[in-house]
Amino acid sequence: MPTSSELPDCFYSKTPPDLITPCNPTPKHTIYLSNLDDQTFLRFSIKYLYLFKKSTNVDLLKQSLSRVLVDYYPLAGRLRKSRESDHKLEVECNGEGAVFAEAFMDITADEFDEISDKPNRSFRKLLYKVEAPTFLDIPPLVVQVTNLRCGGMILCTAINHGLCDGIGTAQFLQAWAHLTTKSTTELPIIPFHHRHVLKPRCPPQVTFSHPTFAKSTPDNKPSFQSDPNLFHYLQSQPLVPSSLIFKASSILSLKRKCVPSLKCTNFDIVSAHTWRCWVRSFDLSPSVEVKLLFSMNIRRKLELEIPEGYYGNAFVLGCVEATVKELTEDNLHGVVKLVQHAKSKVTGDYVKSMIDHLEDKTLKVDLSRSLVISPWSKLGLEDLDFGEGKALQMGPLTSDIYCLFLPIMTDVDAVRVLVSMPESVVSKFEKYMTEFEDNGMVRNGEPNGNCNGDLSLHSQ
Repeated sequence: MPTSSELPDCFYSKTPPDLITPCNPTPKHTIYLSNLDDQTFLRFSIKYLYLFKKSTNVDLLKQSLSRVLVDYYPLAGRLRKSRESDHKLEVECNGEGAVFAEAFMDITADEFDEISDKPNRSFRKLLYKVEAPTFLDIPPLVVQVTNLRCGGMILCTAINHGLCDGIGTAQFLQAWAHLTTKSTTELPIIPFHHRHVLKPRCPPQVTFSHPTFAKSTPDNKPSFQSDPNLFHYLQSQPLVPSSLIFKASSILSLKRKCVPSLKCTNFDIVSAHTWRCWVRSFDLSPSVEVKLLFSMNIRRKLELEIPEGYYGNAFVLGCVEATVKELTEDNLHGVVKLVQHAKSKVTGDYVKSMIDHLEDKTLKVDLSRSLVISPWSKLGLEDLDFGEGKALQMGPLTSDIYCLFLPIMTDVDAVRVLVSMPESVVSKFEKYMTEFEDNGMVRNGEPNGNCNGDLSLHSQ
């Protein structure tokens, strides 16, 4: 059993790893990326980690990946700058292939499960690092399968965010798993590749304000005291992750804190609570304006025509704005109402206006004093099964300043809140996040009062 959360070294069976190409010829052309795909904010790879109790044959995984890349052939291509503009990217569908690495780690699935709630830098060993001069030179899909001492495995994938959002990633991974277990059948969902359905209008028609974005400015990074730019501050600090599990009864307790009572979703209440606690933790001046940004699926907005199987970025960031004073003095009811109002604004017409707004390439997502929440639960990411049973754990490979709402594999009604902050701030954040729960809190496994274990707090 590991004595800490640091992982042992990975031993690779092949150097360099394999390039898995589509098993049949695929179209050779370029694919346009929409303004939602092509945001600078999304020029990174989403890194997913799955822990399985029993491993799947590696050759079978390679064969099924080669087969699914026939259908998802852009993931076997490469990103490049558009010939029309250096400010835009496109996908060159050339069939070069996805990186597939095999490794072994001297740890069991149960041992990893015990330490996996808080990713640390050593977890990066679980994903092969592609040495490339620029981000554009990294293949859109990188996979590592790490076999464990017990016969289990850890599957890590890095998928370029410009090609897929969370729902699109789940669709691809489910397709890969489907062909692993049912190799002779067709895919249940046929991927739709073309991004022109979210192309801007000509001329652009920006009919709404979009406070999600700000104009690019020189990166001069003034002091935190003179300009409380939380993004720059967080980037300059060593960070530690905070991981908290809210079970159904704790979420119900939060909802009861809304006075007067308010009908709201679990996301509404947990995001409002998390934002308030995150802001309070930094001891900002009451007059400072802060934002909450959260991803919203737009696939079913009535005024849009997004076909089934669309796996590109079909989400926008909802935006809530308030002063620190408003957040700290207002009760939870008022903050939940702000979140609900921001959600209601995201109509099909609003999305079209945002896509047109992004024709201005000087715009960037305003991260200066913003908490960004990305909900990974309810996307289908947690249901992955390559034939040997569903994963024991799924989550990110690393923890970041962006906040994730993660699924709990054994409890569909629970959510894990994962975010990284400076150590001195984390302690305050966790205190604020848990103080509403008078009798139901677990801190480091030790009950506080008459504990029912409904809210678990995992601290380093």
